[in-house]
Amino acid sequence: MHITQLNRECLLHVFSFLDKDSRKSLARTCPQLQAVFEDPALWPLLHFRSLSELRKDNFLLSPALRSLSICWHSSRVQVCSIEDWLKSAFQRSICSRHESLVSDFLLQVCDRCPNLTSVTLSGCGHVTDDCLVRLLRCCPRLRVLRLENCARVTNRTLAAVAAHGCALQTLHVDFCRNVSAAGLRRLRAACPRLVLRAEHSAAMIPDQPPRGPQAPGPGLRKLLPR
Repeated sequence: MHITQLNRECLLHVFSFLDKDSRKSLARTCPQLQAVFEDPALWPLLHFRSLSELRKDNFLLSPALRSLSICWHSSRVQVCSIEDWLKSAFQRSICSRHESLVSDFLLQVCDRCPNLTSVTLSGCGHVTDDCLVRLLRCCPRLRVLRLENCARVTNRTLAAVAAHGCALQTLHVDFCRNVSAAGLRRLRAACPRLVLRAEHSAAMIPDQPPRGPQAPGPGLRKLLPR
């Protein structure tokens, strides 16, 4: 029996055991299997292990998507987590190659996947509050949001959770250094039923703007030559 003789339900079941690349390769063999690949029912879950995977065309974004995970574990994550004004020219060049990848991808998710219930972002140092605010607004069924080592996440995201995360049950903001203890207290007061975890976040040193040269005080000015 040839695989194309199986009905759509059986083909979807077969495809479900394959990774994204294997699904795409099988879909290229004939129009019938391409149609299975493009069936939204095949894509309720998406997991990405590197940012380069976001550029590929081996997956489908649709309203059927329920769970999204982007977990980037690489030495480059440490570079991206450095404050921008402290980065060398070489470090900035590394970051420029993928700086907007996750944010642009999440904007597509906001437009195409309104039924998301779970999102995990780990090592996504360039994801901003603006992007997460939009995600919370566009995905009203979101129940779980896990953020880990997302250096640009601040108290604005916590405020957006209180304002727009009506369905949210679990929030993790681990190793997010720009989340403060005061912001966490305000969120706990606003959402007492929310399961909130913030490992090491408030205890980390937040980003500091560069300090410019300060003008000398009056006493020092008297000592300076005229």
